[in-house]
Amino acid sequence: MDDLEPTLLIIPILGVLAPLAARGLGRWVRVPIVVFELLLGILVGPSVLGWAQPDAFIDVLAEFGLAMLFFVAGSEIEFAAFRGRTGRRASLGWLLSLVIGVGLAWIFVPGEEAVIIGIALSSTALGTLLPILRDAGELKTPFGKAIGAIGAVGEFGPLIAISLFLGGRNPGISTIVLVLFALLAGFAIWLAMRVPRGAMHEFVNSTLHTSGQFAIRVVLVILSGLIALSIVLDLDILLGAFAAGIIWRLLMRDAAEPDREAVESKVEALAFGFLVPVFFIYTGVTFDLAALLAQPVLFLLLPVVLVMLLVVRGLPSMLAAPEGATRRDRISVALLGATALPIIVAVTAIGVDEGILSTAASAMLVGAGMLSVLLFPLVAMTIRGERRTGATVPAQDDLA
Repeated sequence: MDDLEPTLLIIPILGVLAPLAARGLGRWVRVPIVVFELLLGILVGPSVLGWAQPDAFIDVLAEFGLAMLFFVAGSEIEFAAFRGRTGRRASLGWLLSLVIGVGLAWIFVPGEEAVIIGIALSSTALGTLLPILRDAGELKTPFGKAIGAIGAVGEFGPLIAISLFLGGRNPGISTIVLVLFALLAGFAIWLAMRVPRGAMHEFVNSTLHTSGQFAIRVVLVILSGLIALSIVLDLDILLGAFAAGIIWRLLMRDAAEPDREAVESKVEALAFGFLVPVFFIYTGVTFDLAALLAQPVLFLLLPVVLVMLLVVRGLPSMLAAPEGATRRDRISVALLGATALPIIVAVTAIGVDEGILSTAASAMLVGAGMLSVLLFPLVAMTIRGERRTGATVPAQDDLA
């Protein structure tokens, strides 16, 4: 506990400092809070000051934070965005990203390492982008819906690829297991659609401001149940978390707008007020900066990997840009599509655990993901902001 106590205190302090820093800097430039969470985590971690140390208990909390991030991403999915042109092009863009990513990596490191790098490069951080789009008033616009489709495919696709190619089974058995998971998740979705909505929503509403908090308890049951199913089937837990978010959205689809907003605010408070910041700060704490600094070549390659993210994931994402999109819009779509971090963290951790990827290579990929979160949304929303007319940005915009 001697090593744990300072870390337990430091992480909440950093969680408070991050939005304050974002708000202070927001007078000049809009930087996502996650950037400050990552940088502050690196600062206090073993690589710099050494005030916070990796710990098994906080590692579990961070895993829940990552799962909650994907739960929120799943609950924000607009299924209408997958119909027609946008859905087809977003899916095609991701498949191109995967093929290009694995192909480029195979040139330098043939084998399973190339698959890991390709999956990492083909991802999009939807969970990171959603708060930015929400705060900028873009979620419901054609631009925001296109980014939502790109991000959903860019998170769900890599999760499927991880389950197929990076498990301990051969692809054929992995496919059967995935089909089994899909059937069980589909059954859960069917049950969600069969629940007597009026009675459930009435009970949810009656406990919104009591110690019962039925809605939040149901969220935790669904999330835990799907994560447990993923573990039993030896799939990545993020797949279960994503599916849990979709099921929760269907459960609440017919709730009254005030009730739905009240529940969503509580879920977001749990996610973005507690668990998700723990994940990002702890990612910074555990970031192996020393491994990068020990090999200057890898450190110098960070901008190269960042450009590869833009080429591999950003350019194909432009296929799903809204009809009639200007060149500025397409550039913004490319930059946001290339913003990646959670999947990179997850897939590189699997690679390191299985002895396929070195910690230095993992740090390089995660570092490039951090840079993408720092730079790409900032540039994209600046470009997008210059052309917006008649849109009112909410007060929370300072915190994005």
